[in-house]
Amino acid sequence: MDVVLLPFIIAVILSYGFTPFAKEIAYKIGAIDIPKDERRVHSKPIPRLGGLAIYMAIIVAFVLFSKMPRGQMVAIIVASSIIFFTGVVDDVHPLSAKVKMLLQIIAACVIMAVDIRILGFGNPFGGYVHLGWLSYPVTLFWIVGITNTVNLIDGLDGLAAGISAISASVLVYVALINGWTHTAVLTAIVAGACLGFLPYNFNPAQIFMGDGGALLLGFILSTISVTGTLKSATALTIAVPVLALGVPIFDTTFAIVRRIVMKKPIMEADKGHLHHRLLTIGFDQKGAVVRLYSISVLLGVGGAFIASGSFINAVVALVIGITLIMIPISQTTASGERLIRTRK
Repeated sequence: MDVVLLPFIIAVILSYGFTPFAKEIAYKIGAIDIPKDERRVHSKPIPRLGGLAIYMAIIVAFVLFSKMPRGQMVAIIVASSIIFFTGVVDDVHPLSAKVKMLLQIIAACVIMAVDIRILGFGNPFGGYVHLGWLSYPVTLFWIVGITNTVNLIDGLDGLAAGISAISASVLVYVALINGWTHTAVLTAIVAGACLGFLPYNFNPAQIFMGDGGALLLGFILSTISVTGTLKSATALTIAVPVLALGVPIFDTTFAIVRRIVMKKPIMEADKGHLHHRLLTIGFDQKGAVVRLYSISVLLGVGGAFIASGSFINAVVALVIGITLIMIPISQTTASGERLIRTRK
């Protein structure tokens, strides 16, 4: 634990200290979130360059404390910078989906170029399945996918920062019990950067992290999981990062399925995300965010129990977490169906 405590504390201090600076820069470059449509839940313009504070805290703390091989360290910094500045540009002058996807692929390729890849996974029936050349497309899919899932849940004050901090904390625990010191240090830094930013971002938010911050967190968390849990030979450890990032993964998967069923473009924004549904059934912003924090903790604890071999405890935590996810979905779906029948 001592090995991650100082990096964590320094990241908290740096992020908290850099946020007012990021706020000033946001006003100077026009990175302001102005509510223009019904999907927005805030009513006044708010700066959205908070990701700059998170980015600076992570990079500075990473340089100070990381003991990773130099090549991997440089690759993570370069790739994270590509992702962050892609998001910043998109916050000021919106980029097309194709351009953003291309830049995310380039960043993922930078990571894979230093041999940070999902090489295979444990076979539940024994042995180890080596992916061979498939490790490249599988890793690419994982990194790009997780990068975007965190961005998609960034819809309420404090939601993405809090969920990322919880996910990172779970991965810190898993890394420590497995002796993955390099992974634990970087993950603790990410958790600290999120928590240092949260006082400014929790409802009522003074600043948003913007696409730069949300994409950055998704990218680093996906990369971290590849350096640690996804490289384990144990079959069930594939579930650990999936559960640690359970809320954004479930929300994104559900959104894709929903849009396919409704015959809408997959990339089309809507108000069907978990946080929107919680608002619909009567939660205020704080209540919805705390509810999603609770679900994330339960899923993450389930993943941590799996990593430590406590399968009965894992099942209990997962059942409660999944139940809490399904309640707003079932309630809003039922309400929608009643409304349709009424209109008919």
